[in-house]
Amino acid sequence: MIDLDPLLQQLSLEEKVSLLTGQDFWSLPAIPRIGLSSLVMSDGPVGVRGTGYTPDDPSVALPSPTALAATWDVALARRAGRLLGQESRRKGVHLLLGPTVNLHRTPLGGRHFECYSEDPLLTGEIAAGFVEGVQQHRVGTTVKHLVGNDFETERMTVDVRIGERALRELYLAPFERVAAAGGWGVMSAYNGVNGESMAANGRIQDEILKREWGFDGVVVSDWRAARDTVASALGGLDIAMPAMDNPWGPALVEAVRSGAVGADVIDEKVRRVLLLAARTGALAVEPTPDLPLDEDGDDVAHDVAVGSFVLARNVDFALPLEPAELTRVAVIGALATDARVLGGGSAQVTPRHVISPLDGLRNDLPGVDVAYAIGADPRPFLPAAQGPDWAPFRFVIHDQDVPVETATIRWIGDPPAGLDVAGITTLELHAELTPETGGEHVLAVSGFGAFELFVGGEKLYEGSLHPPGTGRADLLLHPKEQRFAVTLEAGTPVPVLLRQTFVPGAAHSVSTTLGHRAPGPDEEGLIAEAVELAARSDVAVIVVGTTEQVESEGFDRTSLALPGRQDELVSRVAAANPRTIVVVNAGSPVLLPWSGEVAAVLLTWFPGQEAGAALADVLLGVAEPGGRLPTTWPRSEKDCPVLDVKPSDGTLGYDEGIFIGYRGWLRQATEPLFAFGHGLGYTDWSYDHMAHSGSEVRVTVTNTGWRAGREVVQVYLSPGADTLVTTPVPDSGSPVERPERWLAGFATADAEPGESVTVTIQLPERAFQVWNDGWQTVPGTYTVIAAHALDDPRRSVEIAV
Repeated sequence: MIDLDPLLQQLSLEEKVSLLTGQDFWSLPAIPRIGLSSLVMSDGPVGVRGTGYTPDDPSVALPSPTALAATWDVALARRAGRLLGQESRRKGVHLLLGPTVNLHRTPLGGRHFECYSEDPLLTGEIAAGFVEGVQQHRVGTTVKHLVGNDFETERMTVDVRIGERALRELYLAPFERVAAAGGWGVMSAYNGVNGESMAANGRIQDEILKREWGFDGVVVSDWRAARDTVASALGGLDIAMPAMDNPWGPALVEAVRSGAVGADVIDEKVRRVLLLAARTGALAVEPTPDLPLDEDGDDVAHDVAVGSFVLARNVDFALPLEPAELTRVAVIGALATDARVLGGGSAQVTPRHVISPLDGLRNDLPGVDVAYAIGADPRPFLPAAQGPDWAPFRFVIHDQDVPVETATIRWIGDPPAGLDVAGITTLELHAELTPETGGEHVLAVSGFGAFELFVGGEKLYEGSLHPPGTGRADLLLHPKEQRFAVTLEAGTPVPVLLRQTFVPGAAHSVSTTLGHRAPGPDEEGLIAEAVELAARSDVAVIVVGTTEQVESEGFDRTSLALPGRQDELVSRVAAANPRTIVVVNAGSPVLLPWSGEVAAVLLTWFPGQEAGAALADVLLGVAEPGGRLPTTWPRSEKDCPVLDVKPSDGTLGYDEGIFIGYRGWLRQATEPLFAFGHGLGYTDWSYDHMAHSGSEVRVTVTNTGWRAGREVVQVYLSPGADTLVTTPVPDSGSPVERPERWLAGFATADAEPGESVTVTIQLPERAFQVWNDGWQTVPGTYTVIAAHALDDPRRSVEIAV
């Protein structure tokens, strides 16, 4: 154990408080005389962005966290964590702001894709593996957002009312699991819980997290979530971020001197910060050798994607495709070329490359005519200008050129090229458009701020896309777009200039895109082109999904329907070609009214930079679609047991208690479209034997198919009639009300054709407990079920507890 008190005694009160208060957007200050370097933080659920705009140092973009959970593979989660720990080291980051372990309480949750699952056990196990992997590189994690941040509407101010049983059994459980695994950080949420802002919620952050669970790491506020100096200092928070609008600093120094906050409270927080610094190498203590930086980002991204894809439907072995039997493949959908590989908001990074579904299939089918049609375009904003019509872009800040490869400029925190935020008042994006097709082109400006757009020397626009007084969070999370039609001649170059202006100090957050659409058919014409192409192709692969304006941090979804005319497109193409494969690229459930009309449905979860390569491997049978659903997919919105994301009078009650996700589905007569744990592979499995001994079960499975495969063995508990809670449980509605069954453990099995594998799955004591003013083991008889999915039980044994 490191003795930090000698260092603590060398610090003045002002220095101590400085270590608890962001010095800028992403870091804490250095104190060289005690050997302390600046502690640097970065967003990082799927990649490590770093502290600013660095196009010369791109980030690996892994598949979404929901995709990682869909692998049901803790070892793969650990490997993904090791990669991001490696990336953090490379970018000089000590503390990664993730993973997100809020639950999939409702499919309308806008940040659903950044969370793992509707089940706390699956969430906790995947998160623990990820955290262990990151921290192997001496990089800390901040598991977030503690707690009740399961939706986005009014997230800064809403008070979430959660009953004690649901709080303990569901929402706190993943945080407890990561704390037990040795996580070094937790991020507190914006919202309140049961009447107390989380940044000042001493009962949860101090009493439960630190004292009951023995958590010795740091609690970091979400950015600008700490609003009260004394309350947050006394409520278990250790670090308030960022520098702007920070209630600590001099105000906290004064609170200590006035006696409102004890000096011992500050010392405990500083010890935690110094311990984090020692663990990450930012504090000069006994050196620890770093792990080699030997994870290949492309390989990890590819393996997670393949392992996460859920084959939800596969009629008459429509998949995998046999390349030798293919002459023409129709690839359809705007999202087949404009690949959405990660979610919006804090999860965004800029990868070195992105392989689109169309490129992936063309790369893997060199002798096949892989033809493309847009079909239906769900994007409410025009895509960023790109392609052969455009000369290379120049991005200029105050006469200084900055490298740029796209017509999108984004950063949060440090500006490019080491420039000072305070000195940036303009940026310019220069380009030249030489249209291949003459006629009416549409250009667009999207983002936030004040803009001027010039085309051919003529000013087409000057103004702000947002009304005066729009808050920083709304600016960042809710960009707007303005479009302009211009008539251009084919082959004639036209200069284009987009200029953005800022008030001094406002350029710490920038989001700007120059969009473009060339002349082409209208919506009906695009669908007709796709149908005609599908009709004369051997197979049609349609890529549908959500857009950044539908599914992102900062707002909740208003509907589970796919945006635009994508449903119509699928039905019309399926009518023209019965061999229609639909790839659904969404971070959370969407409605699939046509699912019974198509040959196969593959769910891909924002699959990261290797999206197209992984997709081609799965479609062509090079790899197994290894995923199983981490969350239930409904047939309709009205069937969802929990849907509401709209607070009333500033509060939202979790009145369903513990019955979210499949726990809620099991209580009602309607069945979902695809149940929790569902997923098909390219082979079949028999469940041959199941035995129970002590706290574990052993399940033997055999690959009965024609090729190697992967099975996820899921173990559920179902209580017998004699498993009665002896005293009433608060918030349950009944002393005996428990789910029909719940996930107790899982394991993966890989086998060749005809091979049998036995997996061992531990049944934790917590699986037999309820929260009843403390954890209470409920005695009685339980059925232990080994299943392929929640709705596909294969073997069972009864045990007595």
